[in-house]
Amino acid sequence: MKKHRLWLLAVLLIMAVAGTIASRAQDTKALRPPKGAKVAIVVFEDMQCPDCARAHPLVEEAARTYKIPVVRYDFPLPQHEWSMEAAVIARYFEKKSKKLGHDFRTEVFKHQQEITKQNLRPFAEKFAAARKVDLPVFVDPQGKLAAEIIAERDFGQRIGITHTPTLYVVSNRTSGTPFVEVVDRSNLFQLIDEMKREAR
Repeated sequence: MKKHRLWLLAVLLIMAVAGTIASRAQDTKALRPPKGAKVAIVVFEDMQCPDCARAHPLVEEAARTYKIPVVRYDFPLPQHEWSMEAAVIARYFEKKSKKLGHDFRTEVFKHQQEITKQNLRPFAEKFAAARKVDLPVFVDPQGKLAAEIIAERDFGQRIGITHTPTLYVVSNRTSGTPFVEVVDRSNLFQLIDEMKREAR
């Protein structure tokens, strides 16, 4: 009886580990370029993170130089008081147009040190007015944009993201290493070169 219980416990443990590995493998499959692209940059970022602001121009330069897309995931950190709200506003602008959302993120990173929880909304209003876009009083009344952001943060946590920015160079390869984390950003261009050589 005791042996049977130990055997059952071992089987359940193996199934749990296998399930975790399968789930993680499924999640990392999402680290792929958008359809039609061979290579892309994936970035998990927090709009209040100073290092994200420093990384942003480099990511933009790499995307322009290599003509590859950037896939952005919002990963607002709990210690940052206005990053979640900024991400929601960025999502609102993105629903208007991808370029508008991208430009808002760029402006936030550019003026990050001047932004506070109190003046984020006026900053966004000024941005919207300059582009003749309406910014409603309630940007996300049903919480749908916030739910998208939370889902992205949960996805990031499942694949082991713990800090921002976390950058990957990803490819459409189906074998070998289809993605690599950019630990040292000075190697970003080199990693893109390598991925482009290996991509299908």
